[in-house]
Amino acid sequence: MRALLLLPLLTFGAYADAAPKNVIYMIGDGMGPAYLTAYRYYQHQLAESQQQTSLPIANTIFDDLLTGMASTYPDDDTLVTDSAASATALATGVKSFNGAISVNRQHIPIGTMMQLAKQLGKANGIVASSQVNHATPAAFVSHNVSRRNYNAIADMYFDYRINGKPVADVILGGGTDYFVRDDRNLITEFKKEGYQYADSWQQLSTLSQKPAIALLDKTGLPAALNSKQPQQLAILTTKALELLAPAEKGFVLMIEGSQIDWCGHDNDIACAMAEMHDFAQAVAVAKAYVDANPDTLLIITADHETGGMSLGADGKYLWLPEVIQGVTATGRKIADELNAASTDEAALSRWLALTNITLTPEEQQQLLAQRGKEQQALRDVAVKLVAKYSYTGWTSSGHTAADVPIMAYGKNSTDFHGFMDNTAIAKQLIRYISTTQP
Repeated sequence: MRALLLLPLLTFGAYADAAPKNVIYMIGDGMGPAYLTAYRYYQHQLAESQQQTSLPIANTIFDDLLTGMASTYPDDDTLVTDSAASATALATGVKSFNGAISVNRQHIPIGTMMQLAKQLGKANGIVASSQVNHATPAAFVSHNVSRRNYNAIADMYFDYRINGKPVADVILGGGTDYFVRDDRNLITEFKKEGYQYADSWQQLSTLSQKPAIALLDKTGLPAALNSKQPQQLAILTTKALELLAPAEKGFVLMIEGSQIDWCGHDNDIACAMAEMHDFAQAVAVAKAYVDANPDTLLIITADHETGGMSLGADGKYLWLPEVIQGVTATGRKIADELNAASTDEAALSRWLALTNITLTPEEQQQLLAQRGKEQQALRDVAVKLVAKYSYTGWTSSGHTAADVPIMAYGKNSTDFHGFMDNTAIAKQLIRYISTTQP
């Protein structure tokens, strides 16, 4: 399958000197405006509780970098996009249908900015807290009519070549199940191609040069709230920049905070805040790189909003982040632990230990009634109780058509001020990439 590669949109010359050499493109999957607001107040409450004193509400790194808003609608019969169509828009500058991985309505591949970068001698990297062949990273380096064709997408990471090489020079995240299969071992093939490989956090430090690939879990990485590895995304971002920085003609690096979206689908506010913090720490790493390398542009946005989150619910003028801070596990983990408890009494004890929320007798019975059933049923009750006590509202278990934030920092960041469509973000980045000097 050969993509219709995007042609350079501007000629070489004075503009090339003004264009950033490196592009760091960060996508908070599902990160609508309310997520940024929630994270600000969540961090504020955390700071007050740690210092045990009243403090003024401080900006987060997202607030400091905010420059505009973007629309996200797909080329489909709806205004609500999925991650594949939105990632296609963010990677190619062209809208497509929900489920599409950088193909148009006629299923013809659309060239991506990373494919163009590779053609022009730049290096490329993808980092994700999901499996690396999930919708968003996939749209930057591959093509498929369905995001669900995970094995075929993984195959394309190796098989699709530009100048005789795979598109991505650095691939970091999860997804071993799709790259080491009974029918094909892609890791063996990547190694023969010269890629260094790591399959654990301990081995990550052994990656000393590109090309390199690290798959650190079977599918996605553990949820940040459950993980034994702190700052997962920040560590991967640091490693990706370390591997890509020597690129003579610069690089394009896409970093996805994938599981913000997964928490939104679950309507799990504690999970969402932990993923936002994990993403914020990665943003701080990227910002520090720009400070040290001013020929770099950092762009941060979201592919869509997930869950229709609101801060305040049930007609009450309240939102209580201190309740959320007391929750130390995702709804999924809470459900697993309650189901594993030997008695109802033990289950209620685990609930209190994991959430610090004291339930009424009626709520206890509501929770216990789901024990022994499928995890989702118990998880749904658990996250609804956390939402109730924190006064968090959710309108959907899916995506919404809400506009999403744009943040920009570094060289040419002023080109991303105000309102833009998601395709306009990609088109501007493609203009920069296309000015690579021969």
